[in-house]
Amino acid sequence: IPFVRWFGTECDYNAMVLDLLGPSLEDLFNFCNRKFSLKTVLLLADQLISRIEYIHAKSFIHRDIKPDNFLMGIGKRGNQVNVIDFGLAKKYRDPKTHFHIPYRENKNLTGTARYASINTHLGVEQSRRDDMESLGYVMLYFCRGSLPWQGLKAATKKQKYDRIMEKKMTTPTEVLCRGFPNEFAIYLNYTRSLRFDDKPDYSYLRKIFRDLFVREGFQYDYVFDWTVYKYQKNAQAVAQAAANQPQAEEAEEKAGRTRTAAATGGQTAGAVTDKRRGPVAPRAEGSGMQLRSSKRGVEQQGYNNY
Repeated sequence: IPFVRWFGTECDYNAMVLDLLGPSLEDLFNFCNRKFSLKTVLLLADQLISRIEYIHAKSFIHRDIKPDNFLMGIGKRGNQVNVIDFGLAKKYRDPKTHFHIPYRENKNLTGTARYASINTHLGVEQSRRDDMESLGYVMLYFCRGSLPWQGLKAATKKQKYDRIMEKKMTTPTEVLCRGFPNEFAIYLNYTRSLRFDDKPDYSYLRKIFRDLFVREGFQYDYVFDWTVYKYQKNAQAVAQAAANQPQAEEAEEKAGRTRTAAATGGQTAGAVTDKRRGPVAPRAEGSGMQLRSSKRGVEQQGYNNY
């Protein structure tokens, strides 16, 4: 969670200064052509579960778990996931007594419909289980590239929410997780089975993904897909620049020959015409105006470009 540096009133506005963070997971997902590898999803899952556990330990539920609300750090903390946007967060228990809020129904949908839990769609008061179920949809979104209930058309927002709920409820877990390790189905079934005031077993959920990570032979090197993709893009740019360099040099040399011909008035090299004395021999180097080396100009230009 980003550190709050200052908050107060500025020009009749309430203001808050937080740590500067990097791109969101949604930004990085788009950067990686809207698909994350299993390794990246598992590296993220470990941190995401821990972040939500921390929020719950402070007696709050987030209620808007989605990729846009998770930002990577910058600099030395570039591999660290941060949670933002607590505008919809709510206390689910008394911080001192740990007395849980009561079960209620007929609640309006709070959060983002795409990642909302089934109980949230049904109008049930949210609790810890709903944050965890939403995280399951986020992870499957990263694995699949999209979720089956995306892009549904409806005349009104309520009708759209109803269609999303229907699709979410009628899509079997096995179908939703098809093509991916069984751990994702285990995670989703577990979170959906929790009772309203149950405390999720965060350690168990982390463990099933950590065991999968080890079984797949991955390394905890924090090399995410966007790290590799960025390196590949930079390498391609350097290779392209190197391939274009000979063409640029040839064009510059040709332009240099044209300038030389224009400067000598069409005379052959070594014979420059003086209006009063006729043709004269070229001066020795350093004795008059010199033509700039076109080759040297290209080399200097190439250096500046890097």
